Amino acid sequence: MKQVPKPRVNTNLRCIGLIALVILVWMALNTLLLLFVRFPRIHRKHDQHARATRDIAALSGLVQHYYVDTEQYPTSLQDLRVCPNGVKNWRGPYTTKNIPPDPWGHEYIYQCPGPNGSDYIIISYGPTGVPGGTGDDAEISSED
Repeated sequence: MKQVPKPRVNTNLRCIGLIALVILVWMALNTLLLLFVRFPRIHRKHDQHARATRDIAALSGLVQHYYVDTEQYPTSLQDLRVCPNGVKNWRGPYTTKNIPPDPWGHEYIYQCPGPNGSDYIIISYGPTGVPGGTGDDAEISSED
């Protein structure tokens, strides 16, 4: 019986196939890294903005409840917890919890009266903690 010689595979083709496999594995690992490291940071920013918006809405509701009872707006957010001197019909505390900081650890800013003729405004200056941010650093307010 005659042996049939094995066809020779060009070693260059083997190298090209191995390089292609390494590139595919590298791309897959980078994709997984992107999914598990980068995307949660993007969602965390969105979650922080959503939490600040919810907190401001809740605080605005407490301020409105205070106004309905006393016929005046509080001078500070702490007035929601402790009766200020000289305020009639105060039926609080309107919250039993401390006023939370914003998601970035800064205090919410309360101004009464608010700008542009509004009765009051509650503001979070966002991650920077300073007025005038843009994009992800923009301030969030009860007027938004």
